[in-house]
Amino acid sequence: MIFFPLPFCHITAMYENLGTQPGVPRPPLNPEPNPFGNPFSGASSGLIRGGLGAYGERILGSSSEYVQSNISKYFSDPQYYFQVNDHYVKNKLKVVLLPFLYRGHWTRITEPVGGRLSYKPPIYDINAPDLYIPFMAFGTYMVLAGFSLGLHGKFSPEALSLQFTKGLLGWFLQVVLLKASLYSLGSGEAPLLDIVAYGGYAFTGMCVAVLGRIMWSYSYYFLMPWTCLCMGVFLVKTMKRVLFAEVRSYDSSKHHYFLLFMALAQFPFFFWLGSIGVH
Repeated sequence: MIFFPLPFCHITAMYENLGTQPGVPRPPLNPEPNPFGNPFSGASSGLIRGGLGAYGERILGSSSEYVQSNISKYFSDPQYYFQVNDHYVKNKLKVVLLPFLYRGHWTRITEPVGGRLSYKPPIYDINAPDLYIPFMAFGTYMVLAGFSLGLHGKFSPEALSLQFTKGLLGWFLQVVLLKASLYSLGSGEAPLLDIVAYGGYAFTGMCVAVLGRIMWSYSYYFLMPWTCLCMGVFLVKTMKRVLFAEVRSYDSSKHHYFLLFMALAQFPFFFWLGSIGVH
């Protein structure tokens, strides 16, 4: 016997006839999906999705704002410190190496950004700290150190590597000194990269002293104290007018003692870094 499949319309008509008979339930052609199989289905799905989305957005938004505020508070944006040009570099070197001749103000320029005040980048403010000059000065210091080692017949990869480590250690100690002074005076909220930049400016004077010794050895004994004095004056002016502006409990004697100690500490620091090839 051969069975021929019934057309779909006949099957539909059969179910229609069954549904019209009393006591016989009509089977649904497109049954509803089980609402318990998917917790996000039905009318409650919009509420659940909307509630979880809003709650998660609130958590992620608050956490990202917290992280961004703390990063900007302690580290700032690294790109900010490299927004420089030739005009800024030339004038900044004059301020660092000849602070006595600088007749401008030492405060930084602010501008409203996003509803709050923010400091202008170095390209627009000569008093803003940058990392371009410190890194370039450190690299120049290493080149001059290698050249000086070669003139005295002491050049070797090990000696240059040791001098590199010595320079980094000196930079680190300078940052620790400035940061400790700020905490002692109640103004420890300055961004870390600001302190790194201010500590790295010491290598500009170091390059001048080392270059002078290469050109004429006796000039070192004049240039080294002079660069130490200039760096001390620069740091005192900068810390007093810029970073210490946030100090609320002002103690004049304590303030001056720390500034004097910061300036005097540049002399052993410079002579230690300037003693290239002496271990």
